[in-house]
Amino acid sequence: MKNFVTIAVFTFPHEYAVLKLLFDQEDIRYVFQNETMVGVFPFYSNALGGIHLQVHTEDRERAEEILDSLNGTSSPLKIV
Repeated sequence: MKNFVTIAVFTFPHEYAVLKLLFDQEDIRYVFQNETMVGVFPFYSNALGGIHLQVHTEDRERAEEILDSLNGTSSPLKIV
């Protein structure tokens, strides 16, 4: 995964469902590491260090803006 950087870590897949849709709308290149393993064995999440959201370095700034907007006070949606 050359040129991809981790910008967030989640415990369970439901925590970022809306985020995936927003990234797809913006054509942001992303990947969630450990997503399948945690989906099959949810209690392994902590042992694996969580689910790592990685985005391409060229899309990092826009991805962080989206994350920040969801965590801001004006948005009804929150990233857990």
